[in-house]
Amino acid sequence: MKKQTLTISTAVTFALMGVATSTSADTLRLLTWGGYAPEEVVAKFEAETGHTVEVTKSNNEEMIAKLRATGGGGFDLAQPSQDRIAGPQQEFGIYKPIDLSKIDAAQFIPSMMEATKLNTTVDGAVYAVPHVWGTSGLVVDTKNAGAVKDYTDLCGGDVAGKVSYRLKRPTLIGFAYAMGLDPFAAYGDEAAYTDIMSKVEAKLIECKAGVKTYWGGGDELMGLMRSGEVVASMAWDTGGWKLNADNPDITFVAPASGALGWVDTFVLPAKGKADDAAYAWINFVMQPEVAAMITAAAGNFTAAQGADAFAADDLKARYQASFPPEAIDNIKWYPPVPAGLEAIEGGVLDRVKAAN
Repeated sequence: MKKQTLTISTAVTFALMGVATSTSADTLRLLTWGGYAPEEVVAKFEAETGHTVEVTKSNNEEMIAKLRATGGGGFDLAQPSQDRIAGPQQEFGIYKPIDLSKIDAAQFIPSMMEATKLNTTVDGAVYAVPHVWGTSGLVVDTKNAGAVKDYTDLCGGDVAGKVSYRLKRPTLIGFAYAMGLDPFAAYGDEAAYTDIMSKVEAKLIECKAGVKTYWGGGDELMGLMRSGEVVASMAWDTGGWKLNADNPDITFVAPASGALGWVDTFVLPAKGKADDAAYAWINFVMQPEVAAMITAAAGNFTAAQGADAFAADDLKARYQASFPPEAIDNIKWYPPVPAGLEAIEGGVLDRVKAAN
């Protein structure tokens, strides 16, 4: 009888241990971008929490395809860009709402958190919080083009023949804001958006004579800036900082009307099985010291409050010079693009390209 009691007691003990293990030490299946889950961060997380992490590297298109194919299964945490959330959720139901009470909001830059919540709210529920971000704005040779402070300054006579930008939608959006217009506010009104784009089209055609060339790739722009053929251009922040490492006169400038920002987020797939581990990962990687490790690996900063203080000294100096707090709060974050707008933009770009 005593032996039987011991056996039952032992079985109950092991059963309870199994429950504790399954609830406190889950495997987190993470669907993310390259550089967002460096090996040293994964190891540190596993050591501190007891969870394990399986990392699958992907991109926006693949993430949406994988989650669509499984109805939101196969992963516990994913990282699509914020403009890839509301639409896929409304159409396919592949995410589940974020429980904001489980997020340490104090670790996030407030303006980024609010913008992401706004852009990923569906039927009153928030589906994402921000993680890695970047912007496009201006790369300027401050010695030769110090007057360039906004997108439309690329049309100035003092830099004529020595400016560049891409014939892509960021140029349309940036010029609109610099002209005092609000293209994102017009996203829900096709007629209003068409009117804004027509004004931008006229401005870009007017400015065309002063453009050295419309650059197509980052390497091309780097060469133009390094050679001095171009002294100011629209470009990404990381490109500007890379040029600054070679020439301290060249740097990224957040335009007066606002840099244009993208955010890769954290979302919970609809059929994820390890929500506790997912929330633990989010709160862990948003710690400033850990966020700085991700910046070192990915090359972009995160929405972690104060993480720039832990970045490498040279990168920290470039970031802080380009993005004082007021420039951060003035970033114009890309919302989801409604149907029909890309066709409007495509027509504008074609006409600008063809104009004499």
